[in-house]
Amino acid sequence: QMQLVESGGGSVQTGGSLILSCTSSNILGNILSNNCVGWFRQAPGKEREGVAAISTVNTGGRTYYADSVKGRFTISRDNGKNTVYLQMNALKPEDTAMYYCAALGPCNYEGSAWFVSGRYQAWGRGTQVTVSS
Repeated sequence: QMQLVESGGGSVQTGGSLILSCTSSNILGNILSNNCVGWFRQAPGKEREGVAAISTVNTGGRTYYADSVKGRFTISRDNGKNTVYLQMNALKPEDTAMYYCAALGPCNYEGSAWFVSGRYQAWGRGTQVTVSS
């Protein structure tokens, strides 16, 4: 089973930037490039929500973003490093949350179907992002 590890979280001020990374253990050839990957976040007292997602290389690496982060966050892959990134710019206090990456294998979703968390089979333990005003 794939294991995911997030890194790159931290504390920044409003307007700052962070880059989150998600890497996977290459078990039985199940490398991250063969998986659709999503970034989710959960703030205290709130439900987990999808933030960004990216399809596999074979399906063109399509991306999808929640409206709340569109234009500020960018999801990308580096297949050579078996890593998926979440570049976060213009951070706001409401972006404060634990951020998780998740993988679900090949997929072909449209719109909000990307963010049905129950579809994702492997999850990391999260990395904390705190944005102060």
